[in-house]
Amino acid sequence: MTEQAAGPSQDEQSPSAPPTGQLRLRIEQRDGRSYAARQFHDGALRILKPLHLDGTGQVCYPVINPGGAYFGADRYELELEVGQDASLLSTTQSATKVYRTPQGPARQDMEVRLGPGAVLEHLPDQLIVYREGSYRQRTLVRMHPTASLVMAEIITPGWSPDGEPFRFDEVRLRTEVRVEDDEHRRRLVVDQLRMVPDAGQAITGSGMMESRSHTGQLLIADRRLDDELYEQLASSVEDSATLSGITRGGLPHPDGVRCVAIRSLADSTGAIAALHRGVVDLLRARWRDQPPLDLRRP
Repeated sequence: MTEQAAGPSQDEQSPSAPPTGQLRLRIEQRDGRSYAARQFHDGALRILKPLHLDGTGQVCYPVINPGGAYFGADRYELELEVGQDASLLSTTQSATKVYRTPQGPARQDMEVRLGPGAVLEHLPDQLIVYREGSYRQRTLVRMHPTASLVMAEIITPGWSPDGEPFRFDEVRLRTEVRVEDDEHRRRLVVDQLRMVPDAGQAITGSGMMESRSHTGQLLIADRRLDDELYEQLASSVEDSATLSGITRGGLPHPDGVRCVAIRSLADSTGAIAALHRGVVDLLRARWRDQPPLDLRRP
């Protein structure tokens, strides 16, 4: 798929070529243990064998790209559905790498559906965008008011021959979370990030990256995000080795779902990942009596 200068934007185009990779995964729960009730993959996306990392019944599926990277005009589609009372931890085997994209931006579209009492922790490795690379990502989440959502992103500038950071052409991420049941349907939050280093943005300066090289976001949506927990999360943010801010999203609503977003700047992937792990571990222990997350456990 090639984007023409005089034609419609990529967001307006209807791709005629098949996706570079497709993945569909439905998780159900039986006897307290979550499992894949349906799975489908095609092209350059796969999932590894399921892991149960603790005794809570949550299932972990790492997603892999056998091709190793995203290239120009690549298009990936992911659908994750977590059924009633099921719990999924989705992650990646390694960082997502975007190389030169002269044919047009690489793109990933992900749709998530969470049923009553469902849990999704989406914790991929970092996104690395290299020189002359463009990447666009759209994520749509439809969650039941009793579901629980945690989604993380970390963006790292790739190496360039001249040693200058932010030599990619564009990174654009859009995440929308909607709360839906038989009585209510509403948009809870929309988060957007657009980085275009060559569009006159002083991207490393004040008001943007503040001389940092890495950025990240942690998005949390749950009914149990009360004031006490918010203060605990704010303390974790304050104590981290990052320059971070925490905000509440969405307006009070009868469905009771609240949202918190943590946006971070740092000089390393590790600093942001450590903050994310600390927050995730706090929520796991408080809400589900789960042990700290250890993705390296076999």
